Amino acid sequence: MGIVEAREERLMVERIREQEMTNRLAELEKGEEFVVGGETSISDDVIAAIVGVAVKEVEGVASLGTPSIRRTLAERLGTAAARSRGVDVEAGKKEALVDISVNVLYGFNIPMLVIQLRRTVAARLLEMAGIVAKEINVRITGIEFPERMPGRLE
Repeated sequence: MGIVEAREERLMVERIREQEMTNRLAELEKGEEFVVGGETSISDDVIAAIVGVAVKEVEGVASLGTPSIRRTLAERLGTAAARSRGVDVEAGKKEALVDISVNVLYGFNIPMLVIQLRRTVAARLLEMAGIVAKEINVRITGIEFPERMPGRLE
């Protein structure tokens, strides 16, 4: 068997496998249901990471702010992700209490920014983890100014 024949045979085998997978997926879509038992838990660090990324999606947020003492100790012990700095989470199976510290950009309306921040965080937690944000506490820890700002002395 030559190289061309071997390649054609390999392609034919791949097409057959692809067709089998397509048929299986079609059967699943028809409503055939597979139920597998077990328990799923999502760690507070994962939830905090989701919150940290969601916070950065909000326009007007410069950065996550100063973390709490508990988070600082956890980071020093190596048990917390850097992307969740400034975020504390207490989560159950379906609900979470979230504390967020942020620095905002100068010029943004802080009350409106906080409303958008809460909406975004709550939506991401529900979308990604199926967790309802029972409470989202926001602490504005600082304000950041643009490098070049009209009227700013240099």
